[in-house]
Amino acid sequence: MNEKLMIIDGNSIANRAFYALPLLTTEEGLYTNAVYGFTTMLLRMMEEEKPTHLLVAFDAGKVTFRTEEYKDYKGKRLKTPSELSAQFPLLKELLEAFGVKHYELNGYEADDIIGTISARAEANGFETLIVSGDKDMLQLVSDKTHVALTRKGISEVERYSPAEIDEKYGLTPAQIVDLKGLMGDTSDNIPGIPGVGEKTALKLLHEFKTVEGVLEHVSEVKGKKLQEKIEAHADDARMSKQLATILRDAPIALSLDELKYQPYEREKVVPVLERFAFKSLLERLGFDSAEADALLQQEEKEIEFVTITEENRDKWADKLTSPMAVMVEVDAENYHGAPIHGVSLVSEDVRLYVPFGQVKWPALVEWMADPEQRKWIYDAKRSQVALAWKGISLEGISFDVLLASYLSNPSETNHQLCDVAERYGIKLASDETIYGKGAKRSVPDISVLGPHIVRKADTIYRLYDRMNSTLREEGLTDLLYDLELPLAAVLGAMEKRGVRVDKERLDEMGVELKEKLEGLTKEIHRLAGTEFNINSPKQLGEILFEKLQLPVIKKTKTGYSTSADVLEKLEGAHEIVPLILEFRQLGKLQSTYIEGLKKEIHEETGKIHTSFNQAVTATGRLSSTEPNLQNIPIRLEEGRKIRQAFVPSEPGWYILAADYSQIELRILAHISQDENLIDAFRKDMDIHTRTAMDVFGVEEDEVTSLMRRQAKAVNFGIVYGISDYGLSQNLHITRKQAAEFIERYFSVFQGVKRYMDNIVVEARKNGYVTTMLNRRRYLPDINSSNFNQRSFAERTAMNTPIQGTAADIIKLAMVNVARRMEDEKLASRMLLQVHDELIFEVPEHELETMCRLVPDVMENALPLDVPLKVDVNYGINWYEAK
Repeated sequence: MNEKLMIIDGNSIANRAFYALPLLTTEEGLYTNAVYGFTTMLLRMMEEEKPTHLLVAFDAGKVTFRTEEYKDYKGKRLKTPSELSAQFPLLKELLEAFGVKHYELNGYEADDIIGTISARAEANGFETLIVSGDKDMLQLVSDKTHVALTRKGISEVERYSPAEIDEKYGLTPAQIVDLKGLMGDTSDNIPGIPGVGEKTALKLLHEFKTVEGVLEHVSEVKGKKLQEKIEAHADDARMSKQLATILRDAPIALSLDELKYQPYEREKVVPVLERFAFKSLLERLGFDSAEADALLQQEEKEIEFVTITEENRDKWADKLTSPMAVMVEVDAENYHGAPIHGVSLVSEDVRLYVPFGQVKWPALVEWMADPEQRKWIYDAKRSQVALAWKGISLEGISFDVLLASYLSNPSETNHQLCDVAERYGIKLASDETIYGKGAKRSVPDISVLGPHIVRKADTIYRLYDRMNSTLREEGLTDLLYDLELPLAAVLGAMEKRGVRVDKERLDEMGVELKEKLEGLTKEIHRLAGTEFNINSPKQLGEILFEKLQLPVIKKTKTGYSTSADVLEKLEGAHEIVPLILEFRQLGKLQSTYIEGLKKEIHEETGKIHTSFNQAVTATGRLSSTEPNLQNIPIRLEEGRKIRQAFVPSEPGWYILAADYSQIELRILAHISQDENLIDAFRKDMDIHTRTAMDVFGVEEDEVTSLMRRQAKAVNFGIVYGISDYGLSQNLHITRKQAAEFIERYFSVFQGVKRYMDNIVVEARKNGYVTTMLNRRRYLPDINSSNFNQRSFAERTAMNTPIQGTAADIIKLAMVNVARRMEDEKLASRMLLQVHDELIFEVPEHELETMCRLVPDVMENALPLDVPLKVDVNYGINWYEAK
């Protein structure tokens, strides 16, 4: 049998696990999310790789031989959060229970342990896999030693052999230290050569091979400024390379035989997993997936509960108490009018299953509608809407597992109940296990379905205390109880209400678009000198780049690229190009929006009932699906006209639209406390004109349309952490001009620059940023050694407090407007939320009231140091309400 060693970079993986998962605690208050994430990854890698030898290497402390050589090494790293540092002893305890060797050595880093042991393993003919989140490890790669780097937190790994390093960087593994020597590493505070990033460093190494080669041939380097930088920082480059070099001969008193992995002893593992409340891991060990699924289904069946029937329901009516966990089971992605398979209700000593035939049990209907009866639920909005279609009201929801999970971990894309339960150490079969998947998906027999629904309600009940504790620790309880839960009820009412769509108008627009597309087709064929399939990238590429001889921008494996970004760069090269772009846009309008919207009109109501997604975006923004009404294009007039089809559902009523004006820039002014921005908004100036005045140093009447356009691009770009390259692309100017523009902007708006710098520092310290209402966004790559990953995390840190606060404000506005409309007993109805805009249908006699009430509530949703401004318009359809 070939001997195979797997070495895990303990600190790196634990750190990534900590930031990838929400804070988990046991009943005793132990933090365990990093331990849980590390363990799931360890077990997965052991199953996949089947190593014969295993080692987890840890750092022994901050003082190492590198800090003696360079006292600022890792000097900018902030203190490890106490919630993470407290987990290292627990992690080591768990590794010992599993019989996994772990090792650390004073004065050396885990990297040096990994480097030394992997060198010994290679010399003894071992295959070795190093698992880490640190790209430095790539220098250790060889034919016998590979590196698996974690991605997406710890859920995926990317494996590197010498061939992969060559393909990605054009380097040998040995040159990775030269790369670090030239570009440095901010996470380790290795200086490198200032101004030399990964792209420049790679160019230099492709030509001169090593740091020493670059220094010896500096006179041959292209660019005078770059030559000067290299000469001035030659010593820094040499030192940086030395600091980045992992030792392969550290004094480690550990033999390879000691790393031989023996199967764990159950009696040692079980008590530790139980103490950490890792129940899902306990069940997972020793069973393959088929056995685990069978076991779960069996246990689902064995749970004790009472099935409500016509005969017994009266005697159980008084068991409907408060609080109870409620599971409303709807087997459909589009749950508007979908069948309800049953409802389960669970309290401390009662478990009830109400089959679909008994869902209108009078005692249950009355209890559901009572706002004083507290309900803990999973997906409040979906449950309310599904029941509302059956004429049942659901009030008194006081906790939602879906929303709690989303708030604790907004970057997580999977908040299914079984996965949330697993993160908190509770075992629950997935819906896929019960219903099947794909073509085999079907509703199972009630003997399987009933226990599953009860188990889900039981899981909700058990999650309540644990999740509430997590929310309290993270300061998120107000966000859940004061904003997201009330909003779920507002969104549910909007979804059930729907919006009327004029199908005849859509048909008319379809005919108009078809005629325009036919005209465009003829003109494109005339300009091309031949007929061809405009929708075929291959045929289009041949026409543009061979027949018409336009410059080739980009090639793909199958030929010429004709993507939108390529065509936009060619717009001025030939008159056929803008026509092709228009043809594509109109074609998408025809298929996606005209035909697509018609398919979404509900047969019974004649309305579109979109689904608002409250737990999807990392920023807190709402999204909509089935159909997506937030993506109706408005750049083309033909796209805007699609809004003509959205009409009031009552004759003589109007559509009213209320839109926040430049909300993100106003939030930026408040958060950054920039005096110039605040002054402009308080004086109600056009912010783009004011920016142009300040940046270009001109008076208001001297601002040209070009100046205002450039100022607008910078204003909105700054909110998203735009780079000189990004701005140059937006404005079609050189990077140098763009960099100068950004520099002038920051010299005028110094408060904005301070905010941008400070928020990145805060993100590095905490691992997350927050909105004004304390909504969190975790940034696991904020201290990454990978420039691109780190830069993206920094831009996200700058933008999230702004965009996330904008999301919070419009959510607050929706909740408050709905309350005011109810308090004033208005007949008007809220229909849609699209980005920063709210859409209503309003009877004529309430127009004056709504034109006053809506902006008043929206502008006072959250107090800022600058006024929020809302534009209100109305018309006979959505298009006219502009």
